[in-house]
Amino acid sequence: MSQRAFEMRIYHAVPGRMEALHARFRDHTCDLFSRHGIGIVGFWVPQDPTAASERLVYLLSYPDRQAADQSWQAFRDDPDWQTAKAASEEAGPIVAKVESEFLDPTDYSPLG
Repeated sequence: MSQRAFEMRIYHAVPGRMEALHARFRDHTCDLFSRHGIGIVGFWVPQDPTAASERLVYLLSYPDRQAADQSWQAFRDDPDWQTAKAASEEAGPIVAKVESEFLDPTDYSPLG
């Protein structure tokens, strides 16, 4: 039996470009995630204002790890994503680094 997959992603924004990153998620990425079966658990920024201008943290869910791989491939191949990404980067890159880690819920987690 497949196990539900959860992915934590941390985006490190290029200095001065966090608002462009938020806009891209707000205006394009979230809808595209939904289109491709990528479940959004939530988005967070650090409480420290300096850190909040540098990092965006979010958690995604999928039916299983294979579905995650398929969803990401479909997302990357989507012409609407490619257009949105290019438009958001007309003034230069907005993401300096991406961290991704798949997580397993503990036996006492409400999301397990």
